[in-house]
Amino acid sequence: MAPFISGRQVMREVACREAVIESLDHEGRGVTHVDGKTIFVDGALPSERVEFAPHRIKPSFEVADVLRVLEPSSQRVQPPCPHFGLCGGCSMQHLDPAAQVAAKQRVLESALWHIGRVRPDVLYPAIVGPDWAYRYRARLTVRLVPSKGGVLIGFHERRSSYVAPMEQCAILPQHVSAMIPRLRELVAGLSAPDRLPQIEIAVGEGLTVLVFRHLLPMTAADDALFAAFSAAENVQVWLQPGGPDSAYRLYPKDAPGLVYTLPEFGVSMAFRPTDFTQVNMGINRLLMRRTMQLLDPRPGERIADLFCGLGNFSLPIASLGAHVVGVEGSEALVRRAGENAADNGLAALSEFHAANLFEATEDSLAALGSLDKLLIDPPREGAIAVVKALGPNSPRRIVYVSCNPATLARDTAVLTKEKAYRLKGAGIANMFPQTSHVESIALFERD
Repeated sequence: MAPFISGRQVMREVACREAVIESLDHEGRGVTHVDGKTIFVDGALPSERVEFAPHRIKPSFEVADVLRVLEPSSQRVQPPCPHFGLCGGCSMQHLDPAAQVAAKQRVLESALWHIGRVRPDVLYPAIVGPDWAYRYRARLTVRLVPSKGGVLIGFHERRSSYVAPMEQCAILPQHVSAMIPRLRELVAGLSAPDRLPQIEIAVGEGLTVLVFRHLLPMTAADDALFAAFSAAENVQVWLQPGGPDSAYRLYPKDAPGLVYTLPEFGVSMAFRPTDFTQVNMGINRLLMRRTMQLLDPRPGERIADLFCGLGNFSLPIASLGAHVVGVEGSEALVRRAGENAADNGLAALSEFHAANLFEATEDSLAALGSLDKLLIDPPREGAIAVVKALGPNSPRRIVYVSCNPATLARDTAVLTKEKAYRLKGAGIANMFPQTSHVESIALFERD
C-alpha cells in the first residue's frame, strides 16, 4: 500500500514529526507519546508509523493531523466517501468496521476502569448492524456562500463552523443522499436562501420528512417550489419558523404521520419529525431486544423508565405485562408517550409523568411508588442525580442505557461504591458506525 499523504500537508512540512501510534482515544484519534508528551493524531491508527504536524499545542499534550502514513495498519481501509477528512460527520471511515466495534468496546472498558474503577462481570457481545445508510435522522446545515458556488448543504467541516459542500452522504439512506444536489437547487430558488439555516431529516416507516427551519416568512412562490419538490421527491415538506414545537406540515396537506415499529414487541411508535428518536432503527430494535432480556419485565411488576422520551422502552416493557412508570422532562414527549401507549392498547399498563430528573431526590423517586426494576436511558450528561438519590428500598435490578461512556462510568462508581450494586455486565451497541460515538448498555444488581 502506498504511503497516505494528507491534503493538509501543504505549508505544514516544516513542523512534521514521526512516531508510532499506540492506541485510539474516545474520539477515534491515534495516540502516541513523544518526549513524554501525549500526542493525539487525527487520521492515524494503532501500530502505524506516521508523519504528523500539530495544530494545537498545549504544555502537556498536542493535537495533530496525519501528513503521511509511512507504515499503514492492516486494519486501514479506503474511505468510500469522497468528503471524508473534510466533513465532520464521520471520523472513522478509514478503519475497518469490525475494528471500529472492537475499538469502541475498549473505550467502554477503559472508561469503566479508569473513571469508575470497576470491571463488568461479563462483557456482552457488541450489538451491530449495517455499516452504511443507517442514519434515519440528521440535521443538515445550510449556508449561502457565493464564493463557493452558492448554496451549501451538509454537515460542518471538521473543527470548523464552515459547511462541508456535500454531493452525497454514505451514512444517510440512499434516497436521501441522492436528494442533496436537488435540495441545493430548491433552497437556491427560494426568496431568502440566506435565511434558511438548517434542514432536519426524519425517516420513518415508508415516509421521509424534511423540516426547513426559516427565519423569514415564506412567499407564495416559495410555497409553490416546496409543493413541486414534495411531489417530485415523494417527501413531506414541513416548515419550522421557531422552536421545535412550531414545526408544521406544508405539503402534502393531508398525509400520514411518522411511525417506527418494534415488531418483536408488537408496538408502533408515532413521532413528530422534531422529536428525539434513535437515529439507527435497526440497532434500536436489537438494543431493545438486549434491554428486555436483561430487564426481564414480568406481569405484576412495576418498572420505572427514567428519561422515557416518547416511550421507546416503556411500551415494550408494558407489552411484556409489567406496569411501566415513565418519567421525562419534556411535557410534549410525555403527552406523546401517553398517546402511543393508548394507540397500542397499553394505557392500562402505563403511566407517564413530567419531571426534571437532573434534580431528582430520594423523595421524588420514592413518590413514583414501589418499584421492582429500573431502566435509565439519559442524555450525554448521564444520570448522576438519579443514582445518588437511590435509597435503601431502590430496585434490585437496574438496566442503564448510555450514550456517553464517561458519564456511565461516573454513575457506575456511585452505584457500585455507594449503593452496593454490582456491575453484572456491559457492552456496546454500534448505533453510529463510522463515527467515534459509543452507545452502551449495562446491568446492575444487588442482593
